[in-house]
Amino acid sequence: MDIVLELWDTFIGDRLYSTLVPASLSSSISLPAFANAANSSLALFGASEPFFYEPATQLLHLEPSKYAYLSAWPRNNAYRQFTSFFLITWLFGLLVYFVVATLSYLFVWDKETPKHPKFLKNQISMEIKQAMSAMPPMALLTAPFFLLEVRGYAKLYDTVADEPFPFYSILQFPFFICFTDFFIYWIHRGLHHPRVYKTLHKPHHKWIMPSPFASHAFHPLDGWAQSIPYHVFPFLFPLQKLAYVFLFGFINLWTVFIHDGEYVSNSPVVNGAACHTMHHLYFNYNYGQFTTLWDRMGGSYRKPNEELFRRETKMGQQEWQRQSKEMETILKDVEGDDDRSYMTSAEAKKIL
Repeated sequence: MDIVLELWDTFIGDRLYSTLVPASLSSSISLPAFANAANSSLALFGASEPFFYEPATQLLHLEPSKYAYLSAWPRNNAYRQFTSFFLITWLFGLLVYFVVATLSYLFVWDKETPKHPKFLKNQISMEIKQAMSAMPPMALLTAPFFLLEVRGYAKLYDTVADEPFPFYSILQFPFFICFTDFFIYWIHRGLHHPRVYKTLHKPHHKWIMPSPFASHAFHPLDGWAQSIPYHVFPFLFPLQKLAYVFLFGFINLWTVFIHDGEYVSNSPVVNGAACHTMHHLYFNYNYGQFTTLWDRMGGSYRKPNEELFRRETKMGQQEWQRQSKEMETILKDVEGDDDRSYMTSAEAKKIL
């Protein structure tokens, strides 16, 4: 994430911290003196050595402006880095969430879904509200991983020339997917344990027929727990820096895609939107993130209903009633008496 941090500092961070935490320097001081004056306060603000610009990657060079030397918190200050990563994770997380989920809602999501008997009244606004409230604490819990990465504790490498062995820069992608898929499966399945389900994971299962805006509508600890494998991987195994940025973006896109309700994939391997819909409907199946492998090995795989892949039956009342009846039976086993204080859109229409 040092590449992202350098972009942030160049275009936002340097000016931000020179304003919020100024070094009280005269504007007439020459550029080399900026660095010397600012570095004199490093020991008080969490950095142990002077700040000198070094590109985060050989593939990108962004020479810092004078603002990089005008703050009492230079770029290599630990407090500044932590604060920056909190803001980056939160603000850019919101940006990606709204842009991708909105595009999915406009161009992919089936607009007949709100007619489903298990789609809640005002559900989309509730999904957005929950996602927005979850993102700041999730960002706060995620920032320490990024801080440790930029301070040299991870096994991130820069170019293909630095790869540990030939073709690793290609193999790292399926390796990352397999590693994270395995651990997310068990974390997700653990979140369905009765001792933690009602507190942490039940808020996400409020969305029985999710929209793309449900993708990040978690309890903060739930969403963070399921992201841990992504952040642990580069501390255990080498990972190319740009690949890490790409994979982090892909994960956020995938999270939206599996909630978009467009059942394109009927693959026995890919855990797409159809498989994940089975999870939201029937709770105890399809815990995987990317593949069905661990669900198959763990005995929790459920093949999506064939009706979901035919337009004439996917949004049919008969299919919906069958889904609802089976879901309610499983719900009693999972949650006991349902104490959720909301009504479905169908129930709201009956009242009206």
